[in-house]
Amino acid sequence: MADLQAKGRVQKQAPWSVQVQARGSNKECSRAVQEGQGFQQSRMTMASISSFGKYTHAIVCCIPSSFGTADTTADGSDSGAEPVDLAKAHRQYGVYTGILRQKLGLQVIELAADEGFPYSTLVGDLAVIQGDTALLTRPWMPSRRDEISSVKKVLEELKLRVVEVTDEGATLDGSDVLFTGREFFVGISKWTNHRGAEMVADAFRTMEQLTDHHYETLTVPDDPAANCIYARLGQKSSVLLHRSAEEYPNSVQPFQKLPDYTLIPAACTEVAKHGGTLSSCSLLINKKLEI
Repeated sequence: MADLQAKGRVQKQAPWSVQVQARGSNKECSRAVQEGQGFQQSRMTMASISSFGKYTHAIVCCIPSSFGTADTTADGSDSGAEPVDLAKAHRQYGVYTGILRQKLGLQVIELAADEGFPYSTLVGDLAVIQGDTALLTRPWMPSRRDEISSVKKVLEELKLRVVEVTDEGATLDGSDVLFTGREFFVGISKWTNHRGAEMVADAFRTMEQLTDHHYETLTVPDDPAANCIYARLGQKSSVLLHRSAEEYPNSVQPFQKLPDYTLIPAACTEVAKHGGTLSSCSLLINKKLEI
């Protein structure tokens, strides 16, 4: 089972990381917090969480045809026998971007598909964004590092403070970073090492403060279903974008325990075949475009 958030205290052993031995989605980071198995709590925290979940822009990338023929997943492992249904992937991408535009009211900036980068639709791996700071990551797969230039250009056009990982010994994947609205958790994994986690601490050091936060939990029976997108509309409306009943029927019911949330299901069966999740398919930004 996977927990969306965790309740309890975390032993503080270092100022910058949460050690998680699996891909750092919200399911793994939060489960680590709940079980207290020697994981570490970030000391980076926002002075105010009033803007958490509020977004104005989203960066997405069209799915290239090469995504359907890639032999490995975006994490470098074998993609398995089940092929990607490219037509279905495009339909799901259309629904996903439609939700961002119409349900969340975001200005969606769509990057063109590049056949040379089969995994480029997973833009959430390429940056960690909070407030006016955008940290460009250094993916574990060297072939993905050239994807960053197009994302960097957009971030600079949005007048964000762009920070780059300059340590050649560091690896950092945006999907290994979880921001709770109060603090960052960084999963130490095959894709993100300790030096990469240090880059997160350095980029957001202005937020650093010793913390001891508590979290409530919501448990779903399917681990991938724990990956969600939270957004706030206005002052009181909260939205949760979650995996569909088509994919995980047993995990839909727990979400009904959140009466104060508008629940929006979205399928991502095809990008999931290459390691993608709902949150890895976009970069969400809270920034007024300066013209």
